[in-house]
Amino acid sequence: MGSGYDMDGFLAAYDKVMAKWPAGRAATTVPTPFGTAHVNSCGPLDGPPVVLLPGGGGATSASWYAQAADLARTHRVLAVDLVGCAGRGAEAGDRHPRTVADLVDWLGAVLDGLGLERADLGGHSYGGWIALQHALRAPARVHRLFLLDPTTCFAGFRAAYLLRALPLLLRPTPRRARTFLAWETGGAPLDPDWLRLQEAAAGFPSVSKPVTGPRPAPEALRGLDMPVLLLLAGNSRALDTRRAAARADALLPRAETVVLPDVSHHALPQGAPAELGRRLTEFLRR
Repeated sequence: MGSGYDMDGFLAAYDKVMAKWPAGRAATTVPTPFGTAHVNSCGPLDGPPVVLLPGGGGATSASWYAQAADLARTHRVLAVDLVGCAGRGAEAGDRHPRTVADLVDWLGAVLDGLGLERADLGGHSYGGWIALQHALRAPARVHRLFLLDPTTCFAGFRAAYLLRALPLLLRPTPRRARTFLAWETGGAPLDPDWLRLQEAAAGFPSVSKPVTGPRPAPEALRGLDMPVLLLLAGNSRALDTRRAAARADALLPRAETVVLPDVSHHALPQGAPAELGRRLTEFLRR
């Protein structure tokens, strides 16, 4: 995998989505033991930092373009391409992440490289799982936590979702990426530039497989003493929204759970309703 991959096409699609970010955006590279991390940023340099993690697979930090401008009015927005996933942080390090502890070390190294002792932290899907794991294992570094339809945090994947995703996982192609996204989003209109990036990311050559793991233990979630905003997609085909909401409400001591109607898992965060931006900005300004 990767010898015939169109990296130039991927980078062109990535940059086209990044052009939707606010003016004054900047790109930073941060060395970590697991390779160079790529961070897109905007907002006031002296603003309180908010770190954003995208979903896995073809998602990248560029996908936060629809939320970046609102968040950047009050915060320094720092969106990170995930290790082991599609993105610009492609330089390999001395180690490959293999465990949850490795992911926590990776994100800790990114925060160190950005000069952040503590930050607001949020993630979508797989990025939400990483954000939650980091908050559980390094709570002193997380001020507030927000999660957008996070997978394997409060509910497992739906069987139908995994079945539909299997062809894309086994042999990723642009056509399979488009077909899968059309199914999961119910045919909802998607930004064509963002969709092109998802297609271009299919088959992205990676030095390591994304780390996966079980849902956090109930006792760990009960001990998470920080404000948490859980935003669930009402039309998600990835997870059981009701089950996830009930588990989060039962276990997290300081959680606010909101179900966003008429939006699917993969339409987040770029194609979400205005309520998502309003909820995020209110949560981070408290």
